[in-house]
Amino acid sequence: MAEPGQNEHDQDPSDRQQREEAQGRRKGFGSLSRGRKWLLGGAGLMVAGLLAGGLLYASMARDLPSVEELAAYEPDLPTTVLAGDGSILAVFQRERRVYTSYEEIPELVRHAFISAEDKTFYSHSGLDYAGIARAVVTNVRNMGSDKRLVGASTITQQLAQAMNLGREVSYTRKLREAILAKRLEEAMPKERILELYLNQIFLGRNSYGVGAASLAYFNKPLDELTVEEAAFLASLPKGPSLYGQPKYRDMATERRNYVLGQMRDNGYITPAQHDAAVAHEITLTPVRSRARSRLGEYFVEEVRRTLIDVYGEDKVYGGGLWVYTSIDPEMQQAAETAMRDGFLRYERARDWRGPYDTIELGEGWEKRLNALDVPLGYEEWRAAVVLEKQGGTSILGFGDGTRGRMPPDQATRRMKGQPASQHLKPGDVIPVAPVAKTKDTYALRQIPQISGGFVAMDTLSGRVMALVGGFDARRSQFNRATQALRQPGSAFKPIVYAAALDNGFTPASVVLDEDFCVDQGGRLGVKCFRNFSGRGTGPQTLRTGLEQSRNLMTVRLANSVGMPKVAEMAERLGLTEKMSPVLAMSLGAGETTVMKLVAAYGMLANGGKQMNPILIDRVQDRHGKTIYKSDKRNCPSCEATEWQGEGMPRVADTRKQVIDPRTAYQVVHMLEGVIERGTARRLRDLDRPMAGKTGTTNNSQDVWYVGMTPDLAAGLYLGYDTPRSMGSWAQGGTVAAPIWKQFAEAALKDAPKPQFVAPQGLRFVKVNRKTGKLANYDGPDVIWEAFKPGLEPRRFVSLAGPQTVQSDTEFVETMGGIY
Repeated sequence: MAEPGQNEHDQDPSDRQQREEAQGRRKGFGSLSRGRKWLLGGAGLMVAGLLAGGLLYASMARDLPSVEELAAYEPDLPTTVLAGDGSILAVFQRERRVYTSYEEIPELVRHAFISAEDKTFYSHSGLDYAGIARAVVTNVRNMGSDKRLVGASTITQQLAQAMNLGREVSYTRKLREAILAKRLEEAMPKERILELYLNQIFLGRNSYGVGAASLAYFNKPLDELTVEEAAFLASLPKGPSLYGQPKYRDMATERRNYVLGQMRDNGYITPAQHDAAVAHEITLTPVRSRARSRLGEYFVEEVRRTLIDVYGEDKVYGGGLWVYTSIDPEMQQAAETAMRDGFLRYERARDWRGPYDTIELGEGWEKRLNALDVPLGYEEWRAAVVLEKQGGTSILGFGDGTRGRMPPDQATRRMKGQPASQHLKPGDVIPVAPVAKTKDTYALRQIPQISGGFVAMDTLSGRVMALVGGFDARRSQFNRATQALRQPGSAFKPIVYAAALDNGFTPASVVLDEDFCVDQGGRLGVKCFRNFSGRGTGPQTLRTGLEQSRNLMTVRLANSVGMPKVAEMAERLGLTEKMSPVLAMSLGAGETTVMKLVAAYGMLANGGKQMNPILIDRVQDRHGKTIYKSDKRNCPSCEATEWQGEGMPRVADTRKQVIDPRTAYQVVHMLEGVIERGTARRLRDLDRPMAGKTGTTNNSQDVWYVGMTPDLAAGLYLGYDTPRSMGSWAQGGTVAAPIWKQFAEAALKDAPKPQFVAPQGLRFVKVNRKTGKLANYDGPDVIWEAFKPGLEPRRFVSLAGPQTVQSDTEFVETMGGIY
């Protein structure tokens, strides 16, 4: 209250302000002026809008790449697998792309795409706001109709879509696209954006990017494109699956001409260039499926699985790796041909088993035939369907729509006592081969049931030069060279002899070749062994036992040495991680793979050095940086960029010595006799230093041959995938060795002929190979045998008095043969 005698207008202003504030607090918001109410309400709405916008942005931007991630972005590139000679062996890819840098893309192509898709590309910041406004108006007008939403996507937005967002048509995707486009513009310069765009976009014909599209549509590189061809490529983003088809040629021409007009209006081409280009008809390379090489399919699949295990599927199919492998294409072709010919030789004695499959005839039979993807094996074989029968002649149809005929004399394989021609009926799918010098005439073929595996590898490095896992990978991806565990039979015997030579025996030691039985104890009872021939031959040298593959001698030898030592030798040579030390194992009753057995023989050939099979020599990333190499040896001077007069770099041999090099040589020297006089005599006319061993398992379920030269070890087996007898006549020497010979004739025809080199610490003595006794004469049974010092036969010379043991020096002077 005012003091007495004082009115309110005379009060202190500060008191009045305090009273008004107090009254305002009592009356609340309602006492504010209308203008202040609107101001506060608008501010609240703005804050709410900002919060909602922030939440919407956060929702739309969720999971989108950051600026840093975008700056590091690289499009998917195929992984290229190269053979040992540098040729392309295979390509692993999801998207066919030939990446081309900004500088390598001709200006003509860049200008065509900018004119077609985004003429303000170099001036906007990722979004074309005027275009967006026009698109919104158009879409509002079209609401309620079935017309597709239109957009105003810049090249940056299209890149964002191709990189991350897919092709869904929705406002949500457009908002996310806009956010990502702004980030792209922040992350990289315009040139980089355009480079990524021109390499990322899908342009039809399974082509991603302009480099792949130029090859797909015109079969030429980018720098050879004409004005009209560049404009055609630039028209494709609007209809990548349409404009390459003949029935849409008018639409394609209209779109191309639009692009040409834009290029002229934007000053990228002259009116004369425009008119000349418009006058040209669109001429495209016909769509054609590239002939796929099937060379080394099992090898390639083994490489693919290894890469995926190490790098993952995404990197293998999109990381742009360059994989340098060990395969030798000529050697691989020789191995595949020899194995397939061997399968067919075995199959010739078998009846025809009927058609591969049966399909419905009528419209579309070509597609149904091609869909079977018949595992033909040979390039000249073809899959055919019997369209009709004209007497005994079958009219054949092929997947490309062509036809042929098979007269009855070309289908004489027997089935149930009758020629196959009498069993064929329309709809039957069969493999056929062209008859030489007879047009459109084919002969019946049969896909073999027998299978097997083959491996050839360098004995010094372990590099796998050839690998065959079956008749045809289309029939079965199971790799019989690396995955099939089979009994090696007599091909295991060199391991037993190596264990014996490591434990006091010599090639001239004598072992009895007669019946041998052993009590296995408990319920196993007595086990008796026998030779393949069923007969014994009495006392024989170890050399004879190995050359003639004597089972009884091998079992006696293993029993004398001790199976634990034999098992240890097998483990040292990598045949198995743990072998059961029972006598049956000495005859190859255990299981191993072709790859492991060939590697073991390779270690014998290289002097007992450890050898791990190598399929991949080196892997580079997309930028050329080596990220893996098989050769782990350290050699800084090998990588010198300039020669400063230094000597030849010497790389240390870091391989582990797994067995005595003298033992390894003794076994190899004995295995040379297998070819000279033993079970693989048919290989003698190859006329080169070789060693090897045949193998036949019980009931002839598998037949083997493993051979080696000083720098190559190769081996194979044949057998049914579900083991069963191949027939009593099937043996390693009669079925497997001829395949190895055919391979060697092709693969080694021009190769040098080095000798096996004996290591230091061996003495060569002239002995009778049958008796093992010293020989001071020459004859068909006399050879120079390799002995470890102190184990060679004792040397006696008859003198006038009692027999005297000569010293080594005296014997060298007398015999002239120990060195």
